[in-house]
Amino acid sequence: MREPEWRRVVVAPDKFKGSLTAPEVAAALAAGIGREPGIEVAQVPVADGGDGTVDAFLAAGWERVAVRAAGAGGEPGASAYAVREGTAVIELASVVGPATLPDGPDPLHASTYGLGQVIAHALDRGAREIVLGVGGSASTDGGAGMLTALGMRILDAQGDEIPRGGVALAHAVHLDRTGMHPGLAAASLTLASDVDNPLLGTHGAAAIFAPQKGASPRECVILEAALANWAKVVDPSQAERPGAGAAGGTGFAAMAVLGAVERPGIEVILELIDFPRLLDRASLVVTGEGSLDEQTLHGKGPVGVAAAARAAGIPVVAVAGRCLLTDDRLREAGFDACYPLTDLEPDPARSMTHAAELLERVGERIAADHC
Repeated sequence: MREPEWRRVVVAPDKFKGSLTAPEVAAALAAGIGREPGIEVAQVPVADGGDGTVDAFLAAGWERVAVRAAGAGGEPGASAYAVREGTAVIELASVVGPATLPDGPDPLHASTYGLGQVIAHALDRGAREIVLGVGGSASTDGGAGMLTALGMRILDAQGDEIPRGGVALAHAVHLDRTGMHPGLAAASLTLASDVDNPLLGTHGAAAIFAPQKGASPRECVILEAALANWAKVVDPSQAERPGAGAAGGTGFAAMAVLGAVERPGIEVILELIDFPRLLDRASLVVTGEGSLDEQTLHGKGPVGVAAAARAAGIPVVAVAGRCLLTDDRLREAGFDACYPLTDLEPDPARSMTHAAELLERVGERIAADHC
C-alpha cells in the first residue's frame, strides 16, 4: 500500500441546513476520511454568524453558559452562549430565531427582546467583548426589543412605552437611554454577519428578509414604514450602513446605539478559534455546506475557510448537498474540487435524510483522491 501523501486533514464544514449540524457533518466526513490508514483528522466545525455559531465555539473548547430568555414570541425558553475569558459569543438564531415561535411566524410582533436578555446576562458575568452572530432571525423589529431588554425605553407621543415587535415602531418618538445597562459602557460589541444590506429600501430588512419570516406584501410595507420611523428616532445617518438590515434591523440598533462594529461572521469565528493555528501541519482542508451556490461566494463559511487555507498554502476541497457553481467559479473561490452528495444520491429528499451516510462515503472518496 502506498504511503499517504497527506497525514493530517482538517475538516471544517458549516451546517447542512435542514439536515445536519456542522459538528455532525464534520464527524461523518472524519469517519470516512479516517478509514484511510495513517491519516489524522481534526474536526473544526464552523459557522458564519447564523445557526450553529455557538456550537462552533463549543467544539473549539469554549465554555457553555446556560440562560433562560424570551423567544421571538415572548415565551421564556432555554438558551446558551459560549464564553472564554472576557469574551462571550451569542447566537441570535438560537435565542429569538424562528424555532422559538411555537405557533408559527409572527412578522409584525416577533421581537429581539430575548437577545438583549442574553447580552445582559453575559455582561453581568463580566464579559467585556460581546460577539453577536445575527443570522437566522424571526423578527423585523429593528433591534428595538434587544435595546429594551438592556434597560432602554422606547416611548410614544404620550410618553408611554410601545409594545414589542416591528409594527409598534411606527409609534416611536423617543429612545430613552438613561437606564442602559452599565456594563455596555466598558464592553465592545462585534456584529458577526454575512449580509451587507441597509436598514431601508428595496435591499433593506423589510423588503428582502421579512417575506422569509412570513410577512405578506402588505405587512412588508407596514414594516418598512415602521423601520423608517425608527431610523428617524434613533439616527437616520446609520440606516444606510452595510449590515444595518441584518437580522430584521438588529444590525442597525447594534451599530447605531451600542456602537457595534460589523464584520464578516466567518472572519470573526476563524479568528476567535485561532484557525491558522489549527492548520499547523495540515496538508488538506475539507469544508462545505448544504448548498454551494452564488450566495456562498458572498461571505459564507466555506469561502472564508478556503481563503484561510490558501493563505497557509494548503489545498482545500469542498463538500455540499448540491453544487450549483461551475468549475471555474469553484477555482476562483479557492476550491481544488467539490464533492456534492447529488453525485451519490440524485434524489434531494433521500440525500437530506441520508446525509451522514453519504458524507462518510464522500470522505472515503476524498481520502482516496487526495490522501
